[in-house]
Amino acid sequence: MAMGMVSSGRRRGRGGKRAPMAEINVTPLVDVMLVLLIIFMVTAPLLTAGVPIDLPDSRANPLDNEAQQVTISIDEQGFVYIDQQRIEVGGLEQALADLPRTGEGTDITLRADRGLDYGRVMAVMGELNRAGLNRISLVTNGSSVEP
Repeated sequence: MAMGMVSSGRRRGRGGKRAPMAEINVTPLVDVMLVLLIIFMVTAPLLTAGVPIDLPDSRANPLDNEAQQVTISIDEQGFVYIDQQRIEVGGLEQALADLPRTGEGTDITLRADRGLDYGRVMAVMGELNRAGLNRISLVTNGSSVEP
């Protein structure tokens, strides 16, 4: 017969005390981390640029992701923006003079729409040069377009 069975709900050993549960349920933690990963993957591309520009394609190797201090954008109408703030026509020279300067020079990231006239982009680059801002990175879309 079943004389050795104890139905009192207590475990045997250590004087009849309950043993601590040594397992951790990580399923909720994994679920939360996956949701956060999806949120960051969706929102990260939206945070890269404030001025909508159709960038040209290039096969150039990307530069190291250094903290760029100033982003200058030229939209399809030819308007110039410094970090999402539109610069009035004729006010670029003064706006560039007001930029904060660092020891090695301010890093400039230039974003220009692919439909722009080459002369417009060169005019902005000329103003950057006149203002003493010579550390310029041109932003493009990565592509496998053959020349």
